[in-house]
Amino acid sequence: MARPRTPLLSRDRIVTAALALADAEGLDALSTRRLATELSVSGPSLYNHFATKDELLDAVVDTVMGEVDLSMFDAPDDWRTALRDWARSYRAALAAHPSIVPVLAQGPGRRPNALRLADAVFGCLVDAGWPRGQATRIGALMRYFVTGSALASFAAGFPGDAGLYAEEYPHLGEAHLVAEHRSSIDEGAFETGLEALLDGLDLRYRRTVSPG
Repeated sequence: MARPRTPLLSRDRIVTAALALADAEGLDALSTRRLATELSVSGPSLYNHFATKDELLDAVVDTVMGEVDLSMFDAPDDWRTALRDWARSYRAALAAHPSIVPVLAQGPGRRPNALRLADAVFGCLVDAGWPRGQATRIGALMRYFVTGSALASFAAGFPGDAGLYAEEYPHLGEAHLVAEHRSSIDEGAFETGLEALLDGLDLRYRRTVSPG
């Protein structure tokens, strides 16, 4: 029997191709027809593995969530350090796949890796002594902060026309240079915000959870 010219379809192969397409061209490019073309298969064959496009998107997003390191929660010495290391890994995963960030707004749903992430963060905070209600809010706050910082990938930034700011916006005289330093500015903003956020949580912890 002759071997098939293309590898057999599988969920993993479809998700890998879908993520690569989204990374290269954005979510708008991700359609059943386009994905089938990329995989050299017929469109209907994809539905043997994913009933809907939303189901496929869930799998793509969950694959990215699987790239987030959770090992710092295995036996954390300090909840602050664990949250800091996790937030950095989370941001790195989103920075590598910025097109999927909008889909994260739908929440973890039934995505296994996303649920493991939420469980690890919540467990770390509760084990550290945070009340369960506050642990839930802090976990949500951290996710909002990280995903919000990742939205910088979609920001157009300041126009590169120096003359635009000269008279009416004197404090923005060098704003046209921002684009040249976009990466370092985004990284610095994330780190500044992360440290400020953790400092605030630490202060609250010392006052309410572990006074004295």
